[in-house]
Amino acid sequence: MIVNSQFFEALKPHLNEKTRRLIAAALTIGGARGATSQVSKETGVSFREIRRGLGELNLPPTKTSGFRLKGGGRKTIEEIDPGLSIALKDLVDSSTRGDPQSPLLWTSKSLRTLAAELNAQNHKVSYHTVGKILEEMGYSLQGNIKVLEGKSHPDRDAQFNFINKRVKAFMRMAQPIISVDCKKHELIGNYKNNGKEYHLKGNAPKVKDHDFIDKELGKGIPYGIYDIINNSGYVNVGVTHDTSVFAVNSIKNWWNSCGIDLYPNATRLLITADCGGSNGYRRKLWKTELAKFADESRLSISVCHFPVGTSKWNIMEHRLFSAITTNWRGRPLISLEVIVNLIASTTTTSCLTVKCNLDTENYENGIKVSDKELESLNIKRYKFHGDWNYTFNPS
Repeated sequence: MIVNSQFFEALKPHLNEKTRRLIAAALTIGGARGATSQVSKETGVSFREIRRGLGELNLPPTKTSGFRLKGGGRKTIEEIDPGLSIALKDLVDSSTRGDPQSPLLWTSKSLRTLAAELNAQNHKVSYHTVGKILEEMGYSLQGNIKVLEGKSHPDRDAQFNFINKRVKAFMRMAQPIISVDCKKHELIGNYKNNGKEYHLKGNAPKVKDHDFIDKELGKGIPYGIYDIINNSGYVNVGVTHDTSVFAVNSIKNWWNSCGIDLYPNATRLLITADCGGSNGYRRKLWKTELAKFADESRLSISVCHFPVGTSKWNIMEHRLFSAITTNWRGRPLISLEVIVNLIASTTTTSCLTVKCNLDTENYENGIKVSDKELESLNIKRYKFHGDWNYTFNPS
């Protein structure tokens, strides 16, 4: 059997007289003797109509045949208006480059805004079509990327070279090297924490819609110490203020709980730190507290500050804080216990280990240090940028 009658019956409501005979005629092509008779019986199309269909199959289709020819149908907007894509590209690019003549320089480049401006230029187009054209041209919605640096200090590269030499020297002597910094203050409570975790569909954790500090729960202030040689971290979580006393106490806690065991023969300690914050190079209290720590620990403590505007280059950010942020992503930090446990459980494929301590001491703001007290410190400043590079020797 060349054709099943049920097959043809299913198609029949969708065919007109001509398409029925053309399909019936096509089914007889290449068939054996009696194929026309069999097709006529199964389809109900007469011998005469089948022979007529065979003749029509040998003719080229015509415009009056009822079929859409190649190239037929509605023309694209680009064919109707060849200048549309160029006008759209000029609008987007000129406002991106800050062209003072751009009509969209000071407006949001939404699809509706772009469509309105194109229509004002006699390009009749909807905002839906604008979106399709932009996608075809390779444009997409893009956010800002923080990669451009501000005005750099003229001695920036020289300071990095100085730090690099100091680090290598301490490594050769097997003396401890730590990088320090304070992470952003974290609100404690059922607040949104950026990042995503797997949950059953529709079961995303519900958090507060506003990030106002809970006076009872307060905030957590993680101060980090990263041991460069041992690829290990120590985080001291304070609950009051990020002061210079808090910063130096965090370093003391690391030394007493970790450093003294890791470096039993240590006589020196190198600290790399940012230029600002509680461990900033202008902080007199930072220096007086470090001098006290040098006397207590009997360590010669050297400090090298990163140049102004280069805090993102601090190894602490990439080796410790980024790993902590990844570990607690998407989890509300509902208590200090949660913060401490999440920090302490942080690991990486490079075998990072982290210890965490909760520091409930009350650190007061506004402690003043006089110039006379600063001058009395046993401090040695290096010839190259003594404000950034200095050492405290035990008295």
